[in-house]
Amino acid sequence: QVQLVESGGGLVERGGSLRLSCQLSGRTASAYSIAWFRQAPGRDRELLAAISRSGLYIYYSDSVKGRFTISRDNDANTAYLQLNSLQPEDTAVYYCAAGATATLAVYYSDFEYNYWGQGTQVTVSS
Repeated sequence: QVQLVESGGGLVERGGSLRLSCQLSGRTASAYSIAWFRQAPGRDRELLAAISRSGLYIYYSDSVKGRFTISRDNDANTAYLQLNSLQPEDTAVYYCAAGATATLAVYYSDFEYNYWGQGTQVTVSS
């Protein structure tokens, strides 16, 4: 059974940065593509970024491209999301998810990911 634990969220001022971590346990991380989603109150869950099993393919949504960076360290069984130039509209609960994809693939829909973390709150003050 795969378990994911996010950390690194918190309160930051406009323009600030955070680095979120997603620790995977139970299986080797290299067997899964990893994605980061977020969900703000009253809004649908939104895919932000995804990274393939080896890290060779990366996807970003238009809303975060150029500000957020996804990465992974398979030796550490950990994925990361670097959040820069944060704005109040980035306030949400951020989730990581793992999916058993082909080597260079990622999923683009939340229902395709099998495993989810509990989420970490990011709050950006104005």
